[in-house]
Amino acid sequence: MSIRVLVNGASGRMGQATVKAISDDPELELVGALGRKDNLATEIKNKKAQVVVDFTNADSVFHNTEIIIEAGAHPVIGSSGLLAEQIKTFQEQCTKKKLGGIIAPNFSLGAVLLMKHSQEIAKYFSHVEIIEMHHDGKLDSPSGTAIRTAEMLAENFIPAKSDKKTREIIPGSRGAIHQHIPIHAIRLPGLVAHVQVIFGGTGETLTLKHDSIDRLCFMPGVCLAAKKVVELDKLVYGLENIL
Repeated sequence: MSIRVLVNGASGRMGQATVKAISDDPELELVGALGRKDNLATEIKNKKAQVVVDFTNADSVFHNTEIIIEAGAHPVIGSSGLLAEQIKTFQEQCTKKKLGGIIAPNFSLGAVLLMKHSQEIAKYFSHVEIIEMHHDGKLDSPSGTAIRTAEMLAENFIPAKSDKKTREIIPGSRGAIHQHIPIHAIRLPGLVAHVQVIFGGTGETLTLKHDSIDRLCFMPGVCLAAKKVVELDKLVYGLENIL
């Protein structure tokens, strides 16, 4: 029996790609494609949606996630903009409800592998910076991918004494520091989604780079998440948790 999936933010570029991907997957059934004028709570109930994929924006993702969890549907959140304390609150709510879900800063397999390998490399370098580049229509910065990468790096990273930076993220900033790791954000037409992690050592640098040149690269991860969340009894943060 196919999983009933509702896509919120269906008119956006990621939303349109998601609608097609869900429609083409034999294990999933698209039961709704919502825009700003639709009532999310009502549509979840009327469509009997089991999973709701949200690709809206940073301004509405918190409220949308609240609605999805309250309705008892499994959230698959691709919109960035949620703060760490907000994610923790949603995880606590889902644990109480035994409701599976995922918040994923990036659904690309290549991007997730970059994060995981960067985390391992961080054990051996005491200097690292992140550069993230996105299209000029992306309103939030730094990106959720860059923030998540910094958090994963920080688990193994010990900054040099001269490199201990304490300024934290200011939403909307093009330059930020998160857990002692500098992040540089670029917004330009012609870009899709790109991230570089640059490590510096004595007489050498090591760069890991990932380029999303088409939004189709995110779709296998989105479809996988829609299938996996119905098997979970908690909300996970990061696609790496269901691979």
